[in-house]
Amino acid sequence: MQCDYHNRGLCHSCTLIDQPYALQLATKAAGVREVLSQAGSDTGALQWLEPVASAESGFRNKAKMVVAGSVQEPTLGILDPRGRGVDLRACPLYLEVVGQALEQVARFSAELRLLPYNVTKARGELKHVLLTVSAGSELMLRFVLRSQRQVQRIRENLPTLQAALPSLSVVSVNLQREHKAVLEGPEELVLTEQDSLLMQVNHVPLRLRSRSFFQTNTEVAAALYRRAADWAEQINPSRVLDLYCGVGGFALHMVGPSRSVLGVEVSAEAVRGAREAVAHMGLGPESVQFHAGDATAWQQQLGSASSPGAYDDGGAADLVVVNPPRRGLGAELAHRLDECAAQDLIYSSCNARSLARDLANMPSWRPVEGQVLDMFPHTTHYEVALLLQRG
Repeated sequence: MQCDYHNRGLCHSCTLIDQPYALQLATKAAGVREVLSQAGSDTGALQWLEPVASAESGFRNKAKMVVAGSVQEPTLGILDPRGRGVDLRACPLYLEVVGQALEQVARFSAELRLLPYNVTKARGELKHVLLTVSAGSELMLRFVLRSQRQVQRIRENLPTLQAALPSLSVVSVNLQREHKAVLEGPEELVLTEQDSLLMQVNHVPLRLRSRSFFQTNTEVAAALYRRAADWAEQINPSRVLDLYCGVGGFALHMVGPSRSVLGVEVSAEAVRGAREAVAHMGLGPESVQFHAGDATAWQQQLGSASSPGAYDDGGAADLVVVNPPRRGLGAELAHRLDECAAQDLIYSSCNARSLARDLANMPSWRPVEGQVLDMFPHTTHYEVALLLQRG
């Protein structure tokens, strides 16, 4: 992939961009295998599937842009080492519709004279622009502001932006009042009638609300969900427990006849979106349910070999799916998983090192099949999926 920003030394985010893509992918796959093997994980019988490649450009469905520059000429991108804005609207990583939308958002900001936030001086209003696009090219736009001062002006002039961007479905304002390096704040004001974005992934109509997490590479995320769903079909479990379920990507791909699926997620917004998808799919509570809660605290749903625990009617999950944040499961939840009654486990991780630590705390589980998926081309980041069974 050729990138003018990289060639001019304006952006260094894509650390591997000068390597041929095939080499990037092979190096990531080898690196994951090496980390797991050096950490002492029981990977002797682990069969690795072919890595899943991504498109080299035009794959990112989300833009997280720092706003800088002037009222008349705002920049949407990153800050240089001196705190000055570097405009990245034409970044080749983004889908074409994202770049086109950012042009209109910058114009809208200038017309409304929304003062970009100056980090050095701690003054200004508009801090970030967050833009997400669905597989159907619908857009969700979030303005991150310092205060509510400009909210009414944005609301009143929103029809102008919607006329310029007919695919703009969801618009909100997030309030990040503090002067610190945090992308968004706890307050969200939705300005449109529609408050969630339809993310059609494979056959599943996921619903993404403004503060919910979703993978930045839709096509590779679809491959990840298909991989997990294929494993689930091979296992054919009666009860599935999906911890860190997010908006329901894994859980809703595993719904099937004579199977109950339960998703647990700490984000109430994500759970609300997952429940909207359930309603859209016409599924009943006997098929799938979602609950807001901490995964580590969900001990009663894990059960153990000697005490199965509660899963709606007293049985234990026979398949557990986990997709924790980068830090991993942690020792407490890993130990609970080691003692639970389930016979199969699917672990999706974005960090092989924390994955290896968790596996060390789950000695009764044996990895049997794995796959590396390149969610983040031109960087050292990746996603790895493992199928584990009782050793």
